[in-house]
Amino acid sequence: MQLNPCFLSYLRGMSLYPLVRELLFRFPPENVHYFSMNLLQGACRVNVLKGMIEKHFRVSDARLKRELFGLAFPNPVGLGAGFDKNALYLDELEALGFGFAEIGTVTPLGQPGNDKPRLFRLPADQALINRMGFNNDGVAAVAARLKKRKERSAASALIVGGNIGKNKITSNEDAWKDYHTCFDALFDCVDYFVVNVSSPNTPGLRELQEKDSLKKILGNLQNNNQGRQHPKPLLLKIAPDLTQEQLDDIVSLAFEVQLSGLVATNTTISREGLRTSGTRITAIGAGGLSGRPVRERATEIVQYLSKQTNGNIPVIASGGIFTGADAAEKLSAGASLVQVWTGFIYEGPSIVKHICAHLLDS
Repeated sequence: MQLNPCFLSYLRGMSLYPLVRELLFRFPPENVHYFSMNLLQGACRVNVLKGMIEKHFRVSDARLKRELFGLAFPNPVGLGAGFDKNALYLDELEALGFGFAEIGTVTPLGQPGNDKPRLFRLPADQALINRMGFNNDGVAAVAARLKKRKERSAASALIVGGNIGKNKITSNEDAWKDYHTCFDALFDCVDYFVVNVSSPNTPGLRELQEKDSLKKILGNLQNNNQGRQHPKPLLLKIAPDLTQEQLDDIVSLAFEVQLSGLVATNTTISREGLRTSGTRITAIGAGGLSGRPVRERATEIVQYLSKQTNGNIPVIASGGIFTGADAAEKLSAGASLVQVWTGFIYEGPSIVKHICAHLLDS
């Protein structure tokens, strides 16, 4: 089988990615997302190409392995929720070297999410704004897909997290039922769970970060979880916009309901300090901001949580991680693992490889 020399060059030296990115950035972000991942999926269906991709992007080194929550992570670099909402690309993400990936956010019923356009690039800030609105196929479809993958890829070392949320039509009073439904349906399909109450794109969702609301959701899930023969790690994802008092409440509750960990942080509703013109920001409108502008605040929160918990509740750091130095900053602040998302878009498929190389050299 003769391979295209340009494709081989692309695989060998990802210096081409800035040019590829410039081309891709000329098209709508959501369309490009699926186009790129479907192209990668097609390549991975050809064994020789998948082998080449794995050889180029995956870093296998025992020094990168992490034991956390009773799980064995091949490396500390994961992909945050929202990228592979419907568990369509897990094999491909593993081929690119990710140690773990979160699917979702998944809701009980499938829902289309918010109106398009709902994903926007801010190249001047190396950022994104999204108001996707928990678009997903619904928990039954996602669970079926995950079960099929387990049968097909039994030897996979990729750790899979299930990020769960509530449907838009569900009232906050009944939100705990949606989380319960998703937890039950995904229990045998994922390695750990993340409760998402921090997205700014579902009306009223962030109100569930208040202590009483959270206690109802997390307490119910833990009662369910601890009643099982082999409980799953249960984590909570929080917003970067919380006050110190709210963070303290979350720390207190995390101990009370015996959470396995925290994910810090989700996207922000802040627009401070952006280089992108105010006119452009106003035209885009509402949504969660991710990428470089969130890096400093996310690190501050990781550091604060680590200090307040005395390191007894592990933190997965997310927010503004583009390089090995960014990842090292989060780990030095007290994180046990890191997640990328917007950095993946801007840095390209070599991001995990470059972060792992930096961590090995540090």
